[in-house]
Amino acid sequence: MTYLSKRINNLSESQTIKMAKLGRELSAKGIDVINLSFGEPDFFTPEDVKAAAKKAIDENFSYYTPVSGYPDLRKAIVKKLKDENGLDYEVDDIVVSTGAKQSLANVVMCLVNPGDEVIVPTPYWVSYSEMIKLAEGESVFINAIVENNFKITPEELEAAITPKTKLFMFSSPCNPTGSVYTRDELAGLVSVFEKHPDIFIISDEIYEHINFGEGHTSIASFDSVKDRVIIINGFSKAYAMTGWRVGYSVSTREIAKACDKLQGQITSGTSSISQRAALAAYNAGLDSVEDMRKEFKKRRDLVYGLLKEIPGVNVNLPEGAFYFFPEVKSYFGKSYNGQTIETAEDLSLYLLNEAHVSTVTGEAFGNADCIRISYAAAEDQLIKAVKQIEAALAKLN
Repeated sequence: MTYLSKRINNLSESQTIKMAKLGRELSAKGIDVINLSFGEPDFFTPEDVKAAAKKAIDENFSYYTPVSGYPDLRKAIVKKLKDENGLDYEVDDIVVSTGAKQSLANVVMCLVNPGDEVIVPTPYWVSYSEMIKLAEGESVFINAIVENNFKITPEELEAAITPKTKLFMFSSPCNPTGSVYTRDELAGLVSVFEKHPDIFIISDEIYEHINFGEGHTSIASFDSVKDRVIIINGFSKAYAMTGWRVGYSVSTREIAKACDKLQGQITSGTSSISQRAALAAYNAGLDSVEDMRKEFKKRRDLVYGLLKEIPGVNVNLPEGAFYFFPEVKSYFGKSYNGQTIETAEDLSLYLLNEAHVSTVTGEAFGNADCIRISYAAAEDQLIKAVKQIEAALAKLN
């Protein structure tokens, strides 16, 4: 009989972290593994951001910070929301956290009661369902398909709503699919939410600037639902600051106060040095962000051209982020060297061991027919990885 809590025993391990760990174990044995499992830019943090962190150390920013973040950082976030998104918020609507993951968890824990239903379009980021589980809520999934670029329709949203629905949770651009909701598509969803005024909306916009289409639209830009929208964003993707751990939530004052209260009991304020670096990132403008976006678009086009030539791989063209989410179910039931592929997880493990490329099973993201491939890697590595994937898949029969 285990002495661990049911809460932790019911929690699933992060599949992205698991696959990266398995890849490192193979690498430790001297095998050249190409890691396309992590959602992490391969660029370095911009120099002016690093310089600001060094300056903060020299200026003795070494004390506890306000739980919700330094006021000047929150003021910079307010300015960013106004200048880039046309959204009006105040400093007290912002809560800075130790990464956008904590921001998400704060909001879910502050809104969801046991038995509340949370609608989540699939595919979804791996931690959404686990956060809902920790809050003792119930996930209600809407299965989006590759033929619709993994986006749901207003009709599908309406059909999923029940009297128990408390929250809708989605990302655009999406991890793992790269799908981006256009303004018109968001307007269709908003028309449904307008009929259900008690449903809150978490809009995960962490990939906002890695966008290859008409540009980013936040669902908070629709006045009829703005007071029910909680925006989640941060610095990890656009500014290549994954290890700095700075994210934030934008919401109503009441929700912000609740997140501040929860965070005050769990972690308190985010690292002082990281916050000074984040402030420098927003003050520096978008030049470095745009340079990375252009490079990601080149890689997307390159990998798309390679993947669509592989027989049995059904792949769409992502509109943002830095992932492909190809459907690979045509390989289920096939075998090589005594191993039969029954699931997407089997295929991911097969590609790791046979192609020496680390990917992530789509089951972790709510779609058992796909795998996730990150293209946040150098072009020569991406070409090599896809060729090795193609060769390994060709062995299955």
